[in-house]
Amino acid sequence: MVSREMALEVEALREQLEEYNYQYHVLDDPSVPDAEYDRCLRRLLTLEAADSSLLRADSPTQRVGASPLSHFQSVSHEVPMLSLENAFDNQDMVEFNRRILSRLGEEAGSLEYACEPKLDGIAVSLLYVDGVLERGATRGDGRSGEDISQNVRTIPSVPLRLRGSGFPPVLEVRGEIYLPKEGFERLNELARAAGEKPFVNPRNAAAGSLRQLDPRVTATRPLEMCCYSVGLVKGGELPERHVEILQKLKEWGLRINSQMQVVNGIEACDAYYESLAVKRDALPYDIDGIVFKVNILALQERLGWVSRAPRWAIARKFPAQEEMTELVNVEFQVGRTGAITPVARLKPVFVGGVTVSNATLHNSDEIERLGACIGDTVVIRRAGDVIPKVVSVVTSKRPGDAEAIIFPRRCPVCNSEVEREADEAIYRCLGGLVCAAQRKAAIRHFASRRAMDIEGLGDKLVDQLVDEGLLESVAGLYTLKRESLLDLERMGSKSVDNLLAALERSKHTTLPRFIFALGIREVGEATALNLANHFGNWEALVAASESELLKVDDIGPIVADHLRQFFDSRTSMDVVTGLREAGLQWPNLAVQSAEGLPLAGQTWVVTGKLESMGRSDAKAHLQALGAKVAGSVSANTSKIVAGPGAGSKLARATQLGIEVIDEAALIALLNREGVSL
Repeated sequence: MVSREMALEVEALREQLEEYNYQYHVLDDPSVPDAEYDRCLRRLLTLEAADSSLLRADSPTQRVGASPLSHFQSVSHEVPMLSLENAFDNQDMVEFNRRILSRLGEEAGSLEYACEPKLDGIAVSLLYVDGVLERGATRGDGRSGEDISQNVRTIPSVPLRLRGSGFPPVLEVRGEIYLPKEGFERLNELARAAGEKPFVNPRNAAAGSLRQLDPRVTATRPLEMCCYSVGLVKGGELPERHVEILQKLKEWGLRINSQMQVVNGIEACDAYYESLAVKRDALPYDIDGIVFKVNILALQERLGWVSRAPRWAIARKFPAQEEMTELVNVEFQVGRTGAITPVARLKPVFVGGVTVSNATLHNSDEIERLGACIGDTVVIRRAGDVIPKVVSVVTSKRPGDAEAIIFPRRCPVCNSEVEREADEAIYRCLGGLVCAAQRKAAIRHFASRRAMDIEGLGDKLVDQLVDEGLLESVAGLYTLKRESLLDLERMGSKSVDNLLAALERSKHTTLPRFIFALGIREVGEATALNLANHFGNWEALVAASESELLKVDDIGPIVADHLRQFFDSRTSMDVVTGLREAGLQWPNLAVQSAEGLPLAGQTWVVTGKLESMGRSDAKAHLQALGAKVAGSVSANTSKIVAGPGAGSKLARATQLGIEVIDEAALIALLNREGVSL
């Protein structure tokens, strides 16, 4: 039987360890050295091991990690974990503030905004029931995530039991789990010492650590958690302001960000942004922007949500990270339409979380604008944190042997003539299908998922087929022989059979897909769909004059000219004939006049990011209802669908007084009209 003294000592040790954790991880003010903490923890482990009845799920000893899981269970979020709209400059912030003031009217006054650094980590949810941690979950898709309870229990800044009193019986806390810079470096030092591959960046390391099926591995990673909001709350009362809620979370033992501030008005938001941008590199953790939220909860409720984002919050992103490196060489790549693109080969440099060795130079005009030479020191930016781009040249570092970049006058692949049209910045190879690079790109496009969707026809296989002389055009795909394919490197019987089966399946397609797959210049998915719906069959489309083509929605003189050039080209039409003789077929479409359709005579614009469907799908649905979908906003625009990230088009629509709807309203409209989503 457990002695009273033993039970009291265990309780005292737990309280002492929780206090030490709170001082260290929440207040950033440790009162004892690590050795004292370790002594208390070892003593508690000894007492709990002596009598298992003393063990509790919220004991500090339970952070060491339980037995490995076989898989993660799915968790539903009763209150969805919404994403945020992004702002990329001060004008986006001004527009965000204008929308809020417009909705709130005179009640808005001088708006209070809560300003918080946007940590570059993993969003998670912690569920506390009667103050005890019951569950931890990832954000997932916002409506459901993965149960990572055993892993979050290993993180010292996640309290297993809330401190004090006054917390709601059911309290869901949301925050970001991240890896501090120092911890990231320490983790990579250990990896290198063990001969293992180091992590690329702190966010990837945090994500990988949280998704370990063995929580004992997670326990070895120096993860931290910082809270930024609450989700599900049952019973009890919370303060009326967002920042006051966060202060309560801090009292209850949860870490919040010390850089958080409350400001009045949008100008003060901009000042906060500029001040934190200066501090960014000195912070002990990575941030990729700042989150601004309307501070008063009653106003948040009035503003509500659009689609999967709140109207009362926005994330202003920092500019993409930049670095300097050497421009070692420039190579010229040839695309599907013959466009020749210069690609910078760089001395590898680590920027934006990845090692960059190539970057785009776009075209000859961009090279001229930059004044770049081979051998220059250049500034690289990962535009949108994705595509590396040369943004400037450090001319003060130019070496004496720097070489001018000479744009080729003949195709670097097939040696055909190169032409630059008067109204374009792009040089094009005139070799057509004679050019192996254009053939390869055309075949890749033809086989892509949104075109003919030929599984198993990857880039390397396309290269082999063209290089070995087995493919002269896309029509040759359907005459490939099994024996020839088996002779290719890495092509076994199963791979060959799967490819031939995929080719056979692709013969049954639709007219819009077929038009898009042909790779006619300026003819994307939406344009292909418009052409198919307008003409109904291939023969009518091919016979159409330029004036008839111009009657199709979204078809201008340039696209009409490209279409007629394709239809008038014997080489192009021979390819189409070969495809049809190989068995490609599709059902003709009933030509339907827009007259009588629900949106006939209306012009719509779709902008920003749509969560439930792509913009191309949204355009296709609107066109099916008779609307014309334009690429720019004008006085003739009827409505605009604006998702997160909508910028100048939304601003223009607001200026002109054009009705703006969000994705949820669009979906409701499509459902009312019987459109299948």
